[in-house]
Amino acid sequence: MREKRSNSWMRRVAWAGVPALVTVAFVFSYGQALSQEMADVTFTRDVAPILQQNCQICHREGAIGPMSLITYEQAKMYAPLIKLKVTTQQMPPYQYDTDVGIQGLKNDMRLSPEEIETLAQWVDQGAAEGDPADMPSARRFADLDEWRLAAEYDYGPPDIVVESNPITIPAVGQDLWWEPLVPIGNTTPRYIRAIEVKPSLEGRRVVHHANTTLNVMEDGELKSRRGRYTEYASGKLGEIVPSDAARLLPADSYVRWSIHIHPNGEEIVDDVMSLGFWLYPEGYEPEYQQSLRNYALRGDLDIAPHGTAMTQGFHTWDHPVRIDSFQPHGHLRLVAKSLEILYPETGEREMVSMISNWDAGWHLSHIYEEDVAPLVPTGAVMILTAWYDNTENNPHNPDPEVWVGRGSRTADEMSHAWIAVTHLDDEGYESIKAAREVVQPVAQGGGG
Repeated sequence: MREKRSNSWMRRVAWAGVPALVTVAFVFSYGQALSQEMADVTFTRDVAPILQQNCQICHREGAIGPMSLITYEQAKMYAPLIKLKVTTQQMPPYQYDTDVGIQGLKNDMRLSPEEIETLAQWVDQGAAEGDPADMPSARRFADLDEWRLAAEYDYGPPDIVVESNPITIPAVGQDLWWEPLVPIGNTTPRYIRAIEVKPSLEGRRVVHHANTTLNVMEDGELKSRRGRYTEYASGKLGEIVPSDAARLLPADSYVRWSIHIHPNGEEIVDDVMSLGFWLYPEGYEPEYQQSLRNYALRGDLDIAPHGTAMTQGFHTWDHPVRIDSFQPHGHLRLVAKSLEILYPETGEREMVSMISNWDAGWHLSHIYEEDVAPLVPTGAVMILTAWYDNTENNPHNPDPEVWVGRGSRTADEMSHAWIAVTHLDDEGYESIKAAREVVQPVAQGGGG
């Protein structure tokens, strides 16, 4: 697929001002245009499994969703709204285009066309409950104060937990940045297989993001900065390292926290963030090492009132790599971001991923399945492109009358992407490429 781009973000912007009557008509027509009528769609047999897999992580008691969708009675109450949100693809809020690039993603919450059809038909047919015997067993979700990797992904409890120093967050005020330095306490080097950041129950409502940077004590002094551990933002699970790689945790390491806080009207006393490490056993040596970086995009982010902008970043490596995950970052004017690979030897330019329905409330890390994660040969160029909309057509724009520049506040904009990369040698690159049953140009370094 060469030079293929999704234009769904442009369609979204263009339709943002259409009256609600048109939206209602669209939803009605969707139901009328379904490929075929489905007989006897019931909640217990057909709908509950879809909600469990894709919706209940947020729509349950105490979670971020505005209503619970655990029981039949709860779902029936909101049946028309469920149809509206899924047929217009507002929910689930998983920002990744379905018609562009690599589609094999871990923890993919997107609904298939068949699942959308099932939900719409259930509503159209009267939202029947069905046979209680068909109801699937309740899905186990982590409590809000639990580690998700432990409760939902069978990682067990973290091997090391590091807490930030406490901070009292005022009820009102400007954005805050809290950057304590905290020792991890490890006396020997270890390799990391997963990382999760867990805000407090109160703090998760005000934490915009929390970055953690690795620092190392050498000769009694904190001398070196060794890259990122992880980045937390709303909607993100954590960092899951591929099975053939790991991240090094040197002895006597420290965490430099960088926590961006946005007060929301309620004082929080002595709030802390927690960082959990899951480690490989002592003595373990990984086949490859992975790193997480903030890959910058350059360009003019002085966005005029009622204006638009685009930024790009170009990155290359002097060795082969595998791109393991892609997490765009921006604020309220970002509307779309893409990741491409350019192969200089052939001039071929391949689209890997496109996110054209960006929502700053959901900073999702798109983790590629290991058998399709893009392999990038030495010298190939990773191209990141971002589009910004400061007009009234952007439904997330709080004020199209102001200038918006690059900065750290929520009201400012940013232009980068968090990307995890496994560093390979030539032999490893060729070995992984040969082991894959289906060779795809984008996923396998085609063009190289």
